[in-house]
Amino acid sequence: MQEYTPHISSLLNKVIEGLPFLLPELLLTLTFLLSILSGVFLKKGYIISWWIVVVGLLFTALFTVNQIFWPAKTPVFFGMILPDSNGAQLKLLITITSLLFVVFIHYNQAIRSHYKKVDDLLSILLAVHIGLNMMTMAVNWLMTYISIEMVSIGSYIMVGYLSKDKKQSEAALKYVLFGTICSAIMLYGLSLVYGYTGTLTFTDKSHLIGLTNMPPAAFMISMLLVLTGIGFKLSFVPFHFWSPDVYQGAPTPVTAFLSTAPKIGAVTLLGRFVLTWPANGYETLPRVVFILLALAAIASMILGNFAALWQSNVKRMMAYSSIGHTGFLLMIILTNPSRSFEILFFYLAAYVVMNMGVFMLADRLEEGLGLTDVSAYKGLGRNYPSTMVAMTLLMVSLTGLPPTAGFVAKLLAFSAALTAFQSDGQYIWLVLVITGAITTVIALFFYFKIPLNAFLRSSSKEDSSLPNKLPLNGLFVIALILSFLSLLLGLSPAILLNI
Repeated sequence: MQEYTPHISSLLNKVIEGLPFLLPELLLTLTFLLSILSGVFLKKGYIISWWIVVVGLLFTALFTVNQIFWPAKTPVFFGMILPDSNGAQLKLLITITSLLFVVFIHYNQAIRSHYKKVDDLLSILLAVHIGLNMMTMAVNWLMTYISIEMVSIGSYIMVGYLSKDKKQSEAALKYVLFGTICSAIMLYGLSLVYGYTGTLTFTDKSHLIGLTNMPPAAFMISMLLVLTGIGFKLSFVPFHFWSPDVYQGAPTPVTAFLSTAPKIGAVTLLGRFVLTWPANGYETLPRVVFILLALAAIASMILGNFAALWQSNVKRMMAYSSIGHTGFLLMIILTNPSRSFEILFFYLAAYVVMNMGVFMLADRLEEGLGLTDVSAYKGLGRNYPSTMVAMTLLMVSLTGLPPTAGFVAKLLAFSAALTAFQSDGQYIWLVLVITGAITTVIALFFYFKIPLNAFLRSSSKEDSSLPNKLPLNGLFVIALILSFLSLLLGLSPAILLNI
């Protein structure tokens, strides 16, 4: 036993040295435990749990800000995670998204009135949040797989949390089945990668050398299998099949969260892997990986935007919109590594603002008026002008029109792709830019169906059948702030671009 003592001591020292870089995650774990205990032992468990989670997330944000300025310079925990400044910025964005979700469910009557209450949902959120944070820091395929599974299992429960009708149960079941299959496929791909390289730390140069020395067929198959798992979380084509049904069937706050937070984690993870190649002296990505991601970006932009044209349900339309935006995120990841993170962060921040705002307003109309279809929004601009003006502003931003955050985000993406074309002369960049431009025009036709119906078409129902006004609550105020932010970030993008 004595010969193992120095080795055990060395391992413990390495763990202890890495703990300060995991303060946000340790705090989330403590909040998770306190939230569960308060729900079990206290009479007014929900209110106390809610405040515990809010305070816990605020302190998590504070510790994450600290990590932005004092990051780890090398991987910790045996080279499995890298708590660097870039990852910390995206963890902060995830924390803000979680805070918005916590406020969202507080005002959602469907969840508040359900017999399961909100306590368990808050605990599940924290577990998913921990998984997302680990995903942003992962530089090891084993940690990558564990973090993706943490997020996936929690997400399955969130989608089926209410299960008030067959549609929600069906959506949850589809999500679980598709997610399980993608997870198994990814695990097989990782076993191939490990078998050929002998290491799971994908930032090591030895790992990259091992990948480049693989037989071309084995390399292509393994990368395709690994991208299946990441593609499931990002919902890019052809791993998008689950998203329309899940977005429509899940409770609206859950849909808002799943359309934003997991994307941040998955994009960060994919970005780390892609940018590892130029960081280790390689001029470009391996051709196979580049082509696979470029084709996925093009297909996602085309299918997402064209399919959204024929959707009548608002949440289903937003699902296809999300697929289209994923195509732009993939395009950014493939561009110049020296600026891609800055552009990626701005695009993701703008996307969180736009998507959360739209879902909050859509939920306001669904709960207050029982409206879920775009055609049912006819004439609402006259009855509820503030709600529909805010919704219109967010739709303009999602389309990518000036002077909004969405316009700046897409402009930066196009600029990065054109710069890459000037640098290496590959015509695939022009194909990406042209596809993005055409699909942005297509997006006009489905995003603007909402303001068109609200302001330029009359409802077939009598106005007297609608309530005179919708309640002014905290959620509506936050939605208005988000719509204003989408405009502010368009007028002053330096607020985020100078971080």
